[in-house]
Amino acid sequence: MTIVVRLQPTEEQQGLLMETAGSFAAACNAINATVNPKLTNRVCLHRDGYWYVHIQLKSEPPKPIKSNIVIGVDLGRREIAKTSTDKGWEGKQLNKTRDKYTRVRASLQKKATQGTRTTRRRCRTVLKRLSGRERRFQKWINHNISKSIIEEAKALKSAVAIEDLTGIRERTNEKPRTKSERRRSNSWAFYQLRIFLEYKGIKEGIEMIAIPPAYTSQTCHCCLHIGQRTNKQFKCTNLVCGWLGDADFNGAKMIELWGCAVNQPGGSELLSCAIEPGLLKAHT
Repeated sequence: MTIVVRLQPTEEQQGLLMETAGSFAAACNAINATVNPKLTNRVCLHRDGYWYVHIQLKSEPPKPIKSNIVIGVDLGRREIAKTSTDKGWEGKQLNKTRDKYTRVRASLQKKATQGTRTTRRRCRTVLKRLSGRERRFQKWINHNISKSIIEEAKALKSAVAIEDLTGIRERTNEKPRTKSERRRSNSWAFYQLRIFLEYKGIKEGIEMIAIPPAYTSQTCHCCLHIGQRTNKQFKCTNLVCGWLGDADFNGAKMIELWGCAVNQPGGSELLSCAIEPGLLKAHT
């Protein structure tokens, strides 16, 4: 935890702070190392021109909870996150907000190229402010989603399993897509959500499990056979099963199975499907 306090020194005191900031930092390091290593103090001059005192309190995180229960989380653009407990967060409002900012940026950039020097300067200022708003809005959404997931996992005393989506942008950009689809994919903040889940999980003692994403959205969680996914609907093609339902929920349940397989002894049996009746068997 970091406590930040803004100072209001006089002009004379500001000069003294400027002269002694380096020596004070060295003295704080010596005090922290010998007196209390869990406490860190700093006096810093921020870019806004004001002096601040930073007091950082360090604490040891709790040990991860050992549990056989796992909450699977499926990440996506249409639905930002869907859990195996059937909780979801729609991405419609986020995509709508991003599309609005994209149109405004395009309009400002066009004006900047055709306007005077003053117009260009004003457009750059507005573009910078808009970029900060969009970034803060995305961060606020990811904080709320990760907080809800970790609170549920803490209440159930369970682990959380998510997909390891490293390199997904490079893989999806190789496919032919429209300009808007490419922009939405490249602005997808899945890694930020993963970081928020991880650090909140460490704070609450929740174990995080990252699994490979291959076939999680195409496999039926009931019989483990490959099915058909059409937009938000999933249909199992196994005649014995025939499960039909929400595709993101099915993906979250598959991620849950993956997490249980990793988290439990002999868990690989959870990912083995039964042989379909009617198939020929080898004679012994």
